[in-house]
Amino acid sequence: MQFIDLPAQYQHLKSKIDKRIQTVLDHGKYIMGPEVQELEEKLADYVGVKHAISCANGTDALQLALMAMEVKTGDAVFCPTFTFFATAEAPALMGATPVFVDSDQSTFNICPVDLEKRIQHIIDEGKLTPKVIIAVDLFGLPANYPELEKIAKKYDLILLEDAAQGFGGSIDGKQAGSFGDIATTSFFPAKPLGCYGDGGAIFTNNDQYAELIRSYRMHGKGQDKYDNVRIGINSRLDTIQAAILLEKLAVFPEELIKRNQVADCYAELLGKKFNIPTVPEGYVSSWAQYTLVSNDRDVWMKTLKDNGIPSVIYYGKCMHHQTAFADVTKGVVLPTAESLASTVFSLPMHPYLAKSDCKKITQFMRT
Repeated sequence: MQFIDLPAQYQHLKSKIDKRIQTVLDHGKYIMGPEVQELEEKLADYVGVKHAISCANGTDALQLALMAMEVKTGDAVFCPTFTFFATAEAPALMGATPVFVDSDQSTFNICPVDLEKRIQHIIDEGKLTPKVIIAVDLFGLPANYPELEKIAKKYDLILLEDAAQGFGGSIDGKQAGSFGDIATTSFFPAKPLGCYGDGGAIFTNNDQYAELIRSYRMHGKGQDKYDNVRIGINSRLDTIQAAILLEKLAVFPEELIKRNQVADCYAELLGKKFNIPTVPEGYVSSWAQYTLVSNDRDVWMKTLKDNGIPSVIYYGKCMHHQTAFADVTKGVVLPTAESLASTVFSLPMHPYLAKSDCKKITQFMRT
């Protein structure tokens, strides 16, 4: 059994994906070909924003967004500690200081209450300039943007949505990727909407941000590719990946329904025995992962492995415990996130997981 069954998805879409790839091979425009623009237009329409700008990967998407925000040394960027390394890596690459925030116990996302405490501490300390909040839509569930937007407005901070795992999720019908001032996503193969390599995108309604990001992703180019008006990076989505994503995006709404059906099956079978994921009223998760909490994590993971079922830990080490951030996190204690890191584990999750597979997985956990 596969943890994320990409071959099953490919077989379902094989003829359409193969045709798309062949079209790219025929026209030969491998970098910034017509499929890239077509994808950007369809992504913007799906998310409900003015601008969708593709790039080489999700980490670059974060860095490009921060470049447009002019994040620099001396700035404080607030981000969750319970997340993938890239969320904090990007501001650090810009010379800014990541300030880590604890998790909400029920959703695992960044805790608005602890966030405000961290902001106040940075203001009182007076060493850094509060600049940006990065919220991660962890495991597919959008963060608490109604509260986060209030906090960002109160302290005049920029809000950046990291929707790498949450693409396809929503709050009261508003799509992930449309929250905050800028949003980013990743098309890494394991993501809800993934390509067959690396890829990413940035979303915004801000015309100035969009113009800057389009320049930054192509070496800071101006009107002509040999007129570079600022220092940028090389971060373009290649045309073949765009072609693949176009076919995957076409079936994405259908796959989201199936992901939620798998999650419902897990909840029904495991809800009485495990601490299962919480989806607040009005929220929709894209279920990048289905994550359980248990003090007996090692026992359950061994049981699953012994029966040929994979499980994975996301994430076993918080950002404030990472060696790379040791200089800025000495003495930092974030108890909820630390507890999650020692107790969470994720079950197989993808839209092609049959109900019989769901029952097979959970039968070893219900006895």
